[in-house]
Amino acid sequence: MAIKSTIYKAQLQIADIDHGYYADHALTLARHPSETDERMMVRLAALSMNAHEVQDLCQGDAVLAFGAGLSDPDDPDVSITDFTGRKRVWIEVGQPEEKPMLRACSKSDAVLVYAFSHSADIWWRGIENKLHRNDKLKVIRIPAEASQAMAAMAERSMQLQVTLQEGSVTLSSNLGSVHFEPVVWR
Repeated sequence: MAIKSTIYKAQLQIADIDHGYYADHALTLARHPSETDERMMVRLAALSMNAHEVQDLCQGDAVLAFGAGLSDPDDPDVSITDFTGRKRVWIEVGQPEEKPMLRACSKSDAVLVYAFSHSADIWWRGIENKLHRNDKLKVIRIPAEASQAMAAMAERSMQLQVTLQEGSVTLSSNLGSVHFEPVVWR
C-alpha cells in the first residue's frame, strides 16, 4: 500500500515592499512522502517571492497555486496560470535535470528554479553551460543555512509572515525567523 501525502496548512501573510504587494493566503500543502520539510518550505518561500506576479503580469487575473510537485514530474512545484489557461510562471524547487527545465520553458512564459542545499553549487556547475541559450529560465540559489532553518519552522498548522525588502527575504513564525538574500545565478 502506498504512503499518502501529509497535509500541511499555512496561513501566510506576505508583505512584498519591493513590489507593493500585500496579501494574506490560506494555503494547503500536500507533502509527498519522499519530500523533506526543507523542500516543502522552499516551495512555500518560492510562492511568497513570486506572489506579486499575479498582479504584475496578469493584473490579478490569474491563479497562484502549488502543483502536484514530486507526484507528477510534468507539473510545476508552483505556478501562476492566467484565466486563459496559459502558464505565465513555472517554478521548480531543487535541482532538476536539463530536459524537464527546457520542456517547462516550452510550456510557460517564464521558468524559475530555486536551488537549495549544500549540493546545489555542484549541480549548477554541471548544468550551467547546457542552459545558456534559454532566456526564459532564471535560476536562484537559496543559501543552505536558510533552507535548513526554514525546515525547522515546518508545522502541520503554520502561521507565517514573509517580508520582502531590497532583495532580501525574512520568513517568520512563532518558532523564530530566517533572513536571507537569494542569489540569482542566471
